[in-house]
Amino acid sequence: MTQKTCDGRYIIVRGRLWRASNPALPASIRDELVGRLMAARRQVAAARRSGDLAALRQARLAVDSAKHGLGERGPVWWSDGAPDLSRRLLRNTPYAGEDAPPDK
Repeated sequence: MTQKTCDGRYIIVRGRLWRASNPALPASIRDELVGRLMAARRQVAAARRSGDLAALRQARLAVDSAKHGLGERGPVWWSDGAPDLSRRLLRNTPYAGEDAPPDK
């Protein structure tokens, strides 16, 4: 199971914060977007294997589009004015005191 911050805004991966998807999304929309994200990731892998740079660009755009739809990129989905701390080390954020696996 993925560890999240206490407010659910981020998942913690190897001591780094990554924005979680918007929990207010209806399940049907979330499922559709996750399906598109996984398909786009498979397209990225296939384009890398084939060396097709145009296909790789298109696949990465599809990944980005799905992540924007899920709320993992673009404007933050919370409304309290808190900044986006994505990609920062947990220990360098206000979440540092949370119970998380140690950095490796």
